[in-house]
Amino acid sequence: MSCVLCHCVRCTLARPPQAHTSLSHLSARSHSHPHPHPHPATPTTPLPSSPSPSSQIARLSVGESRSGDVGGRGGGGRWRCSRVSTTSPLAPPGASVRSSVGAPLLRIFDTFEMDRASNFIPGPYQELVDAKPIRSLAPMFPAPLGINVNQSSTPPLVCVTPVGQFPVGFGSGILPTFGSTTAFTTTANGVSYTSYTNNGAIDATPISAYKTRPGIVSLDGDEPYSGSASGRKSKRSSGSAADGSNGVKFKRPKPVYKNFVAGKELAFLPPSSSDPREVVEAVHMTFEALRRRHLQLDEIQETSKRADLKAGAIMMASNIRANVGKRVGLVPGVEIGDIFYFRMELCIIGLHAPSMGGIDYMSAKFGSDEDSVAICIVAAGGYENVDDDTDTLVYSGSGGNSRNSEERHDQKLERGNLALERSLHRKNEIRVVRGFRDPFCLTGKIYIYDGLYKIQESWKERTKSGINCFKYKLLREPGQPDGAALWKMTQGWIDNPASRGRVILPDLSSAAEALPVCLVNEVDHEKGPGHFTYASQVKYLRPLSSMKPLQGCGCQSVCLPGDPNCACGQHNGGDLPYSSSGLLACRKPIIYECGDACHCTTNCRNRVTQKGVRFHFEVFRTANRGWGLRCWDPIRAGAFICEYTGEVIDELKVNLDDSEDDYIFQTVCPGEKTLKFNFGPELIGEESTYVSADEFEPLPIKISAKKMGNVSRFMNHSCSPNVFWQPVQHDHGDDSHPHIMFFALKHIPPMTELTFDYGVAGSESSGSRRTKNCFCGSSNCRGVF
Repeated sequence: MSCVLCHCVRCTLARPPQAHTSLSHLSARSHSHPHPHPHPATPTTPLPSSPSPSSQIARLSVGESRSGDVGGRGGGGRWRCSRVSTTSPLAPPGASVRSSVGAPLLRIFDTFEMDRASNFIPGPYQELVDAKPIRSLAPMFPAPLGINVNQSSTPPLVCVTPVGQFPVGFGSGILPTFGSTTAFTTTANGVSYTSYTNNGAIDATPISAYKTRPGIVSLDGDEPYSGSASGRKSKRSSGSAADGSNGVKFKRPKPVYKNFVAGKELAFLPPSSSDPREVVEAVHMTFEALRRRHLQLDEIQETSKRADLKAGAIMMASNIRANVGKRVGLVPGVEIGDIFYFRMELCIIGLHAPSMGGIDYMSAKFGSDEDSVAICIVAAGGYENVDDDTDTLVYSGSGGNSRNSEERHDQKLERGNLALERSLHRKNEIRVVRGFRDPFCLTGKIYIYDGLYKIQESWKERTKSGINCFKYKLLREPGQPDGAALWKMTQGWIDNPASRGRVILPDLSSAAEALPVCLVNEVDHEKGPGHFTYASQVKYLRPLSSMKPLQGCGCQSVCLPGDPNCACGQHNGGDLPYSSSGLLACRKPIIYECGDACHCTTNCRNRVTQKGVRFHFEVFRTANRGWGLRCWDPIRAGAFICEYTGEVIDELKVNLDDSEDDYIFQTVCPGEKTLKFNFGPELIGEESTYVSADEFEPLPIKISAKKMGNVSRFMNHSCSPNVFWQPVQHDHGDDSHPHIMFFALKHIPPMTELTFDYGVAGSESSGSRRTKNCFCGSSNCRGVF
């Protein structure tokens, strides 16, 4: 074997072979003699075969491409040294040159080992290289096509500290957040947890949410979408270019995040002093609006990309999130029973950091000790969990589970599995999120936050796939509201409506709706609401045949997104208002659905509200607001709920001061929260669709549901609503008297009262409607409406 540098045999014989092949232990013996050169006949000392655990000298690996691999041999880590300094035989005396790892070295180092760093004395031809680790590590979210997540110099999620011995201050960067940063220490069961408020970074060791992708190329902001579902292809455009890590030139991206509308910055989040619940809901609503818009654009391009990942990456890069940092126990603003449809939703509100991993963990202080414990788990059915009991969960550890039988292996007690084992001994509380099948989507899931649990025992057993798996039995902490238990109870009522107790009337609609409307009273002895005629359609002052007709489309089968020849699409501003699953993309002054004048079939996606109610509603007795409305099903944000039916009244003749006022609907400005349903598209550089309260224009239509109506007449007012109204046209063209349809403002869990904002009494749009006291109980209650 010959020398790697000079190919002489004597160099090879004087040193172990690994000295020239790995360079894994820093060495610095000079090869300054010319070739051919005589070698001194001095004896050489063989090197140890393995490094000492106590060695504090970093190891340099030529050509190493990873920025860090914690937990290497001997407890040390392998780090990429970006530059090393050494003397050169070609440089003047005393001078030095810098050489990048992987580039041709002007000088090669011998490999050496030592038992203790303090005993090492460099020889005349040896010097140490101060190889320090990279100072910042953070999970890297994959950039969606056409989206530049590198606009900010801040880490996208949290500053993390890998396990092991590192210099003081490593990974202690501060994230840009909303409000101030305040550290606090809480004590539970004699254990002290040190953490920060919603807006501060903490010392955490999470499972990486994504694998870092090297060489991510951000496309131009003006061309965010191109290519097809089968592959991603970027459009070429002129402009200044820069060399990427692979030598390919790409255009420098333009800023795509524009948080300004009409010269004023959008307040995506409430002030830091606001109720944490309001902050979480604002973040969640912004994510949903952005995701729906991305989905709308993807359907136009006929691509099948993950709109949820795109929305999450943009929000992380724009620092629009809640509860930054990790914590043990409850998360401010997140309530037990809250539902989610994407794992990314859990990330942006601070409930569960990993967007793919099922175990979230962090380092916490227990007295004078510090330990890595689990803080949240997601039981979504990927492993053989036992979750039949709503108060007990047998959770399977992570790892080893693969569809390919050749890749399956026994689970290891490391990372999340080790954190769960430590939580068994530390007895700390763990948040549990349970996953269930979405009843309205065959392949979808719904995630329900089920509250706090504690691990009672753990064991190891062989699974059906033949691997050894860790099992952890968790018990739910007592005294918490129902989460998964409520879900299973309502699903049982849907399967068997007769199992619902305290029922006054099994179907209030008398079969006028496709699904029965249950009437129940669990509060007092009231037998039911006052007499009215149930009607599933609105009654106009004059026949529809005498009203202005609505122009239809000529689509032969169904209306397609982005079709310039679709008249209904053009009426809606060029985009179909609904997704393929029937969710409303954004709020508009009026939405035009396909009607009888259109040639498309009844399966067209632009026929949503006219198909009627699709949920299991329940009219129930409230404690202080009369009768209310709720649903047994989960309702997704943007889903159609029902129409406000009744009699259209002449606004010039009606007396709004009588008792009929309690059942009259007017198009009053619905409040700030409802107007924020459209927040999000501004973040991708699109024109804002936000309409302020000053710009809102009411419609002249008024509908009375005193004598006739449907379930909508039971929806109460709330200053923090979960439902909003939207004008829709499909059977006539008189835009001053459209149909009033209700949609979900946010995700609504089962058995949550459905409410909408009646508007502010006394405003110009409210007419002469009298003021009423509000009993909604929300944190931002106006007191009157």
